[in-house]
Amino acid sequence: MPVVDVDTDELRRLTGHEEKSDDEFKEDLFALGLEYEGETEDGLLQFEFGPDRLDRLSVEGVARSLRYQYGDDRGVYVPQTNAPDWTIEVDESVPEQRPYVTGAVVRGVDLDADALDSLIQLQEKLHATMGRKRAKGAIGIHDLVMLKGANLGERDVGADSGPEEVNERRESSPSTRGNSITYRGVDPDGERFVPLDSDAELTPAEVLERHPTGEKYADIVADYERYPAIYDELGLFSFPPVINGRRTEVDEDSTDLLVELTGTDQWTIDKMCNIICYALSARGGTVEQVEVETPDGTLVRPDFDVDTKTVKHDRIETLLGTELEFEAVVDLFERSGLDATTNLGEEMSYDVEIPPYRVDVLHPVDLVDDVGRAYGFNTLEPRYPDVGTVGGRHERSDLERAVRERLVGLGFEDMLNFHMTDEATNYDRMSIESDSESDAETPLGATPPVRIVEPYSEDYTMLRTWALPSLMTVLENNTHRAYPQDLSEVGFVAHEDSEENTGVAESHRVAGVLARHDATYEDAKAKLQALCRDFGVELATPAAEHPSFIDGRTAAVVVDGEEVGVVGEVHPEVLVEHDLELPVVAFEFELAALE
Repeated sequence: MPVVDVDTDELRRLTGHEEKSDDEFKEDLFALGLEYEGETEDGLLQFEFGPDRLDRLSVEGVARSLRYQYGDDRGVYVPQTNAPDWTIEVDESVPEQRPYVTGAVVRGVDLDADALDSLIQLQEKLHATMGRKRAKGAIGIHDLVMLKGANLGERDVGADSGPEEVNERRESSPSTRGNSITYRGVDPDGERFVPLDSDAELTPAEVLERHPTGEKYADIVADYERYPAIYDELGLFSFPPVINGRRTEVDEDSTDLLVELTGTDQWTIDKMCNIICYALSARGGTVEQVEVETPDGTLVRPDFDVDTKTVKHDRIETLLGTELEFEAVVDLFERSGLDATTNLGEEMSYDVEIPPYRVDVLHPVDLVDDVGRAYGFNTLEPRYPDVGTVGGRHERSDLERAVRERLVGLGFEDMLNFHMTDEATNYDRMSIESDSESDAETPLGATPPVRIVEPYSEDYTMLRTWALPSLMTVLENNTHRAYPQDLSEVGFVAHEDSEENTGVAESHRVAGVLARHDATYEDAKAKLQALCRDFGVELATPAAEHPSFIDGRTAAVVVDGEEVGVVGEVHPEVLVEHDLELPVVAFEFELAALE
C-alpha cells in the first residue's frame, strides 16, 4: 500500500496546531487509518494507508483531513475558480491510444523547498497509484511564465491561408481573449527539445533511448506510431507520459503554474487534476479554469462538480452497531469534509454531498465508513453477534496443506504462483488452443478462459485454466540456477462453464515438474504413485495424448477409476519456447481426487 513521507513541521503549520507533538500526530493519523511505518534519513515520518484516500498522498491532504477531524474545518470545501484565460486545443493527430487531456492554471502559489518536495511526491504517488505507473494518467506541472500561448483566433489556419481564412477562424473560435497550447501527435524523430535533467536537445525517440526517464517509461508508448506532445508558440515543451521539457521546469521561484494531464480515461485524469489543485490551493494558489477544445466539443476544467449520494440512517446504525441522533450524524458528516441534509419520511436518510477531490466514495457504505472514522472506531462498544460460531480450518485447506507437506517430502519445492496470466502463457507457449466449449475430449488446460474485463496489464488478462504453465515459467526464469529443479504447486484454476450458476467452474489442482538431464516419464509416475499411496487412493496411467507432451510418453492420471489429469514428458517445442535445454517431465491433476 502507498507510503507517504510527512514533514511534521509542515503538518503543524498547515493544520495550525503548533502544540501537537509527533506522537500525538501518530495517534491522530492512526484514527484516520494512516499507520506509522518509520522515519526517513531526513527525519520525515512515514505513514502507510489504504489506497482509497488518494487525496492524502501529500502533507497538504493529510493536514486537510486532520483539520476536519479536529473540528477546525467543516463541510464541503470547493476552491473558487477564475474564468479561463488558457485553452488546450486537441489536434486530430493525437495518438488514439491516449486521446484525453485535462488541466488547470494555478496562480500565486507559495513554493519553498518543502512545498516543492511535497508537490513532487504527490505527483509521483498519483502516477504510481491512480495513474497506473503513468499508463492510465500522467501529470505535467510547468512554470506558466515560461510558456508563450498562441492567439486563439490565429492558430492552425495554415501557412498559405489568406486574410479571409484567418477571419473565419477567429469568428468560429469559442474564445479569442487568451492563450492557447496544443495537444497533438509528433513523429518519433520529429521536433527536438531539451528534456528535464538534460543539456542536450533530443527527439522523442532519442529521449526513449538515451534519457534515464525515457528508458523507464518507453514501454508505454512503444507501440505508438506518433507520440503524444504538447506545444506552445515556442515549440514542444511536454512529452507525456514520459517527461517535461527543461524550459518550463518548476522551482522555488515559480508562482504561476500550468497543470496538464493526459491519459486513457477522462474521469481518471480529471480526478487526479482535482487532487493536485486542492494541494496547490492549500499553498495559497488561486485556481483558474482552462478550456479543452476537442473535436467533440469544449470542456471547462478542472471539474469541481460536487457529487451526491444517499444513505439511510438505519444502515449507518446497523453497520456501526450503535444508535446515533440525527443531528449527530450530520455533525459527523461535516467533520468528514462532507455536507448532509436529512430526508424525513418512513425511512430516515441523508443526501450527502461529496467534494471533487474524493475518488473513493463509490457506494453508500463508504459514507458509513466516514461517519465511523469521525465518531471514532475505538469508541464503539463491542458486542457479541446474535449467532455464535467457532472458527476452524476448511477441509479443503487441510487437504491442501497435507498434499504440500507430502510433495515437499518427495523432494519438491513448493511454489505459490499468480492465478492471473495471459493467453500466450496459458495456451500458445504450451502448444494448445482454447476450445470455445469445454467437453470430455478437451485437453487439460484447453478450456475456455475467464477473461478480465479491464485488465491492469497485458500480462494479466485472464484466470489461468491450469497450473503447469506457471511452473514452466518459473523454470524459464531459473535457467541460471543449478539442476535438478523439482517444483510443485497446489493452486487455483478456473474456466468458463455455462452450467455453473456463476458461469465459472473453479477447482484446485496439484501440479509438479522435474527438470534434470535424465528426467523420464517413469520419474514423474514414481512421484505420483508415492503421493497416491500416501493418501490411500488407487492410481492408473493409461496411454493418452496431449499437445504439451510427447506422444507415446504421455498418460492420463486416473484415480479410483476417474480420469483427473495428465502425466508425461514435456514436448521439445514447449521446452524451446521456454528456453529450456534439458528434459522436463510433469503432471497435473485435480486435488479433490485425493480426498
